[in-house]
Amino acid sequence: MSSPAEFYQSLPPICKAYGTACLVATAAYQIGLYNPVYIALIYENVFYRFQIWRLFTNFLFLGPFSINFGIRLLMIARYGVQLEKGPFDRRTADFLWMMTFGAFVLLVLSAIPIFWSPFLAISLVFMLVYVWSREFPNAQINLYGLVSLKAFYLPWAMFALDVIFGSPLMPNLLGIIAGHLYYFLTVLHPLAGGKNILKTPVWIHKLVARWRIGAPQPVSRGQPANNAQQDRGTGVAFRGRSYRLSD
Repeated sequence: MSSPAEFYQSLPPICKAYGTACLVATAAYQIGLYNPVYIALIYENVFYRFQIWRLFTNFLFLGPFSINFGIRLLMIARYGVQLEKGPFDRRTADFLWMMTFGAFVLLVLSAIPIFWSPFLAISLVFMLVYVWSREFPNAQINLYGLVSLKAFYLPWAMFALDVIFGSPLMPNLLGIIAGHLYYFLTVLHPLAGGKNILKTPVWIHKLVARWRIGAPQPVSRGQPANNAQQDRGTGVAFRGRSYRLSD
């Protein structure tokens, strides 16, 4: 069994960085280094006082140390890591773009008063869970030791448990919306014959390459690095997986 240090070193770069940032933010709060109100998403302060940092820092606060905090951190360590090591293996730029796009969608949704939330970290984590459930739909999950189900239904089962336990529903709902929008634009729409309109921007690839984040993505000779979909007769290859289309 690996030690905690070895486990931490084995984590992929984006999940490691985000999970560490969330842990540090909560630890700093617990020892009284700052008041969360100064990093919360308050649009009046962003637009009228130019406190731009709030657009980023609100994604780092998962709440004080508690069971719920631990569960959210474990979601990053399990579902986020499986995504980054699985479908996004050697595609660090694409994984970073997924999280960037998700954060942007959550910011837009939160600008609607009924959807507003001062902290969107829980929503971003739940987005990872939703995308994971779509990438591994047939994986068997034992939810809190209460029920076994396929991963495809995991987000909705967790949503139902929040209803039962009286937890806030909006963070999970926002995560589901952001996750489904990303998955629809990058997977479902291209598989249906549509154009992939959410390709990873070049500047994301350059940023990852400049800072040498993760392993470089292999590129076949004469093939674009960001080609998401390839048609082969009646089959489609997407993210390294083959899908058979009906005649």
